[in-house]
Amino acid sequence: MEEKKSGWSQRTGLEKGLIVGVVFLALAAIGLLVGLIVVAVQDNSSDDLSNVCLTEGCILTAHSLNQNMKPDLDPCDDFYEYACGRFLDEKVIPDDKTGITAFSEIENVMRDHLRIIINEPVNANEIKPFRDLKLLNQACLNLQAIEELGHEPVLSKIRDMGGWPALFMGEWDDSQWSWEKVIADFRKYGYSVGQIFAFSVTTDQQNSIRRIGRIDQTSLGLNYEYIIKKENDTFYLAYKSYQVDLAKLFGSTLTQEQLEAKMSEALEFEYQLANISLPREERRDANLLYNPMSITELQSKYPYIQWLDYLNSLMPDDTKFTENDIIINAVPTFFEKLGPLLAATPNEVIANYLMWRFAASSVSYMPKEFRDRQQEYNKITTGKETPDPRGLVCSDVTLNYFAHALGSLYVRKHFKEEAKENVMEMVANLKVAFKEILDEIDWMDENTKKAAHDKADAMKSQMAYADELLDDTKLVEYYQNIDAEIDVNNYYESIFRLNIASTKYSLSRLRQPVDKDDWAVVVTPAIVNAFYSSLENTIKFPAGILQGAFFNADRPHYMNYGAIGFVIGHEITHGFDDQGSRYDAIGNLNNWWDNTTRANFESRAKCLIDQYTSYKDEQTGLNLNGINTQGENIADNGGIKESYRAYEKLIEKIGEEKLLPGIELNQKQLFWVSAAQVWCSVHRDEALINRIQTGVHSPGQFRVIGPLRNRPEFAKDFECKDISLMNPKDEDRCSVW
Repeated sequence: MEEKKSGWSQRTGLEKGLIVGVVFLALAAIGLLVGLIVVAVQDNSSDDLSNVCLTEGCILTAHSLNQNMKPDLDPCDDFYEYACGRFLDEKVIPDDKTGITAFSEIENVMRDHLRIIINEPVNANEIKPFRDLKLLNQACLNLQAIEELGHEPVLSKIRDMGGWPALFMGEWDDSQWSWEKVIADFRKYGYSVGQIFAFSVTTDQQNSIRRIGRIDQTSLGLNYEYIIKKENDTFYLAYKSYQVDLAKLFGSTLTQEQLEAKMSEALEFEYQLANISLPREERRDANLLYNPMSITELQSKYPYIQWLDYLNSLMPDDTKFTENDIIINAVPTFFEKLGPLLAATPNEVIANYLMWRFAASSVSYMPKEFRDRQQEYNKITTGKETPDPRGLVCSDVTLNYFAHALGSLYVRKHFKEEAKENVMEMVANLKVAFKEILDEIDWMDENTKKAAHDKADAMKSQMAYADELLDDTKLVEYYQNIDAEIDVNNYYESIFRLNIASTKYSLSRLRQPVDKDDWAVVVTPAIVNAFYSSLENTIKFPAGILQGAFFNADRPHYMNYGAIGFVIGHEITHGFDDQGSRYDAIGNLNNWWDNTTRANFESRAKCLIDQYTSYKDEQTGLNLNGINTQGENIADNGGIKESYRAYEKLIEKIGEEKLLPGIELNQKQLFWVSAAQVWCSVHRDEALINRIQTGVHSPGQFRVIGPLRNRPEFAKDFECKDISLMNPKDEDRCSVW
């Protein structure tokens, strides 16, 4: 059934009345809450209330904190349980979600705003990008047209590429088939080309104002960590079953036994590709992934591919490589082993693998029976009981393809400008704190320390959105580069026209210099996250994260420094984690470290690796991967230290702030609670398994316990007397920065 549009104009009178009623009830509840808290404060204290903040922002903040925490517990035992206990006990994960976090709760509100925007009527007077994003949303919502088209648009492309042997053996001609031609067809039709090995035009890491070609190991359909275990892994078995069922949905004429045999061979080939790939743990050092070679050298080393012809088959007509062009080879060992693997594998097996990947990446744009089977697979691998509502699916797709345009509409309607200025001031304060820490550490030599100062000084900040985003002329110019016709009656073709246009534009920039000040590289605003770019030496804070639990101008600084300040410090420290520290002040991969100092850094990082590896998640029974999460753990530990210091410096200037009503905690204790509550989270088992085994972030519990137990200031502020989880011996604490 097609979902109703969510715009106000589409609602019935009854719906509007109910919504208005709910709004009035909510406002009444807030008023009652304010009154109750004021009365509670007055009843429980004979002291002067001049030290209690009774603004609406403070009252709502106090209420939110109380809703999440268990104040009767000992904060020195398990601060995550203390700060997030009620959140963990009372949050119920909706059927269409994998979990609930502070991030997701803000995202839900933002997505509602986006859905209202994109469901507004198309206006002939608005600029083309605004019209196009609404048309794409309409195409996505047009389920009737999607059903009428069926799977024929995908099947016709499969036939054009020589066919899928597991569907119709009689239609497939081995003598006329090559994987190189099929991958070139993938590119022609707007699909990824990384199924055998990855190829892109990207920024040269050692010369970050230049674009260069890059090849890398394969991009797998199932994460390496699962496919390498084969039948011993639940996700692998689900993937295997999904392959067979999808081929059946596409109309395979083979028997069940024949089809299972064919797709098992294809999956074995994918396993072999995984087996010659590097695991994540071995891909953290960018220097090891930087191996420049001319195309002539590639041809000499790996003669099983006609490199110049193959690479140029993926490039736009007006942008081609020459045999003297340099290509970055990320994993030479992969390409050394790929040749023998290809030679030993029949074309039919490779064809079944490639067509499976092609078909699987098309399912989201196909009829319901295909999407339903995809949901069965997703339920096993993510735990989601039901798919996302169609309106949410379509708003996410629209945001993906029109991030700047939809972000522009979002900030015009919903962003509070005061957040931009306030957080910029916080960034400046945290950078000062980081540089003070640099001055104090005793394990760096002076030359390396000076280079670190230079990098911190050169680090740029991008806050909320680029000003050009509000300039319609700039937006139109930007989207002219990736323009594509949107057909509301053909969602599938609309998506891949957009893919073709954006890929062509990306590849055509091969010899164009990188402009690091280009407004279009500023992070788009409608995202609830934050980022650090090593190649730009830039920290980025989209408008989406400058709200909710992370930031509110109408609450004390200790709350904001504990929350968004923690995030700011985290992103600053990414410039100096195990990966970011390999890039210099201008964003080039360059060793600016003294060897002894680097060894000291790695020794301190090893302390964190061991600490986090020792953490066991009780929900899944899995230990964390301290190697893969080390960059984020270094950033978390440095970020909280910097933010606490910056807050202390601020208070020296402005004086002690007022307390929150109804909460018997002082300002510094509230800082720590604020820091912890941005990581309160509940996840389904499957989602948490994925996060622990394949993610670079530790689960929320350990993003609280790890950094806070390493800070002696925490134990001091909560007067932790005995050795405990949150108050270890000094020699058991870890610190890089």
